[in-house]
Amino acid sequence: MPHQRGIKPVAQNRKAFHDYFVEERYECGIELFGTEVKSMRQGRVNLKESWARIHGGEVFVEGMHISPYEQGNQFNRDPLRPKRLLLHKREIRKLDGLVARQGYTLVPLEVYLKDGRMKLQLGLCKGKAEHDKRDAAAKRDANREIQSALRRNNR
Repeated sequence: MPHQRGIKPVAQNRKAFHDYFVEERYECGIELFGTEVKSMRQGRVNLKESWARIHGGEVFVEGMHISPYEQGNQFNRDPLRPKRLLLHKREIRKLDGLVARQGYTLVPLEVYLKDGRMKLQLGLCKGKAEHDKRDAAAKRDANREIQSALRRNNR
C-alpha cells in the first residue's frame, strides 16, 4: 500500500465545542492495536463521551468507543479500553500542572489520519456555564441570519 499523504478526518467531537471553551490544542499519537486502526479507518469511532486523564506521567483517553473490527475475531479488544496518548514529556508536565491547579479539562476534539498514522487532537478546555451556551447559540443564529440576508441581497 502506498504511503498516504495529507490529513483525512475520521471523527469529531462536536459536543465538546458546545460544552467547553477550547484554550489550546495538542496533536498526539494514539497507542492502538491493528484491529482498532482498521475499525477507525472505516470511521467506526465515537468521541462524544470521551475525556483524557493524566496518570503516572502518561496521558490516557477514556470513554472513546472504537467498534470491534468485523473480520478481527479473537484479535478485537475491548471497545472502551483506555488508550495511551503519545505526547512529549514536557507537554505532559505542562498539561498536568494546568489540569491540577487551574481547573482545566482534557477533551479529545478530533481523530484523523495524518500521513497514514492515526492522530488525536486533544483540547485543553474550560467548562461553559449555561448562559455561555445560550450566548454562543444566539451568536450562531444571528450570524446565520446575517449570511442568509446577504445572500438574498446579492441575488
